[in-house]
Amino acid sequence: MKLAALTSVPLQLPFRVEFTGASASRSAGYSAWVRATDTTGLRGYGESCPRHYVTGEDLDSVQAFFDRHHRSWLRIDWGVDRLRQWTDDHATQINADPAAWAGVELALLDLLAKHDGQDVEALLGLRPLSGEFSYSAVLGDSSMETFAEQFQRYRKLGFDDYKIKLSGDACRDRNKFAILNEYESIRVRADANNLWSDPHRAIEYLQRLEYRFWALEEPLAAGDIAGLRQLATALDTRVVLNESALRVGQLRLLAADAARWLINLRISKMGGLLRSMALADAARQHGIEVIVGAHVGETSVLSRAALVVAHYARRGVAAQEGAFGTHLLHRDICASPVMFGAGGRLQAERLAGAGRPGWGIEPDRFT
Repeated sequence: MKLAALTSVPLQLPFRVEFTGASASRSAGYSAWVRATDTTGLRGYGESCPRHYVTGEDLDSVQAFFDRHHRSWLRIDWGVDRLRQWTDDHATQINADPAAWAGVELALLDLLAKHDGQDVEALLGLRPLSGEFSYSAVLGDSSMETFAEQFQRYRKLGFDDYKIKLSGDACRDRNKFAILNEYESIRVRADANNLWSDPHRAIEYLQRLEYRFWALEEPLAAGDIAGLRQLATALDTRVVLNESALRVGQLRLLAADAARWLINLRISKMGGLLRSMALADAARQHGIEVIVGAHVGETSVLSRAALVVAHYARRGVAAQEGAFGTHLLHRDICASPVMFGAGGRLQAERLAGAGRPGWGIEPDRFT
């Protein structure tokens, strides 16, 4: 399949409410939006979410990567095997700009599948998407009033799995967890976004919260595996690696105590769907579970692509994030967003685009 055109533009969609974490506060989601068009006029769509605090990327670096490779991509006769080859041959470049490549790869997968009249699962030789997917509720570092309102809204929707952003303000965090202590049936993990450089200070702070997390995400500087191992032992908790797990080769460092670790597997962070599946394979081989993650503000394209990974790695998935659709965004890129329903559940067979070629998504806007 030859391309007639390939374009990349920034996409910004406003949130219904401001989302706050230790790394940033945002009132809108921003993505790099890719459209691939073949010589017959058929179109495929991809999306990436560059986040400087995760991979060092931003929209400018994504565009620079796109501009460097754009002409060569137009000369290639694309197929799944050629896509895999390009990904392998350019591993070093993708390692430096994973989100930039992710958007292009997703657009090519969508277009290749549409070209063959099948969905992406069939294109890749995977089992058809089926069954139920359960998502975590995510609570940002908001005011106590907003936190309590959002938590109660999630409770009414039937959520029992939560991800809470820590602020680093002990009084504020402790008050939030005092609310959660009233609910014994819920499962809570905390995201610290690399708040501490010293494991001893992190341990002391977290103990003061007087709450038993089932997992704790990236409390220390990225890559401090020894410190994270010390913290996990002291608090008897599991540790979620996000910024500290970007490559398959990094998992070897975790094999000795695999049950302690979880990998936050985000397609944009990993450099696309194919590399995400490879990391899921490596995690399974090492006995490490994954959380199929998401960046705040992702649209239905990344939510749909993440379902491929979640289905592929079913038994090794400890939790799943994303699929917020218009629960968070004022408007998604399509009329029927990929989004969870009551209790954070999504039934694959009920997706608006289920069984349609590609991602099964046709955007109603392109900006």
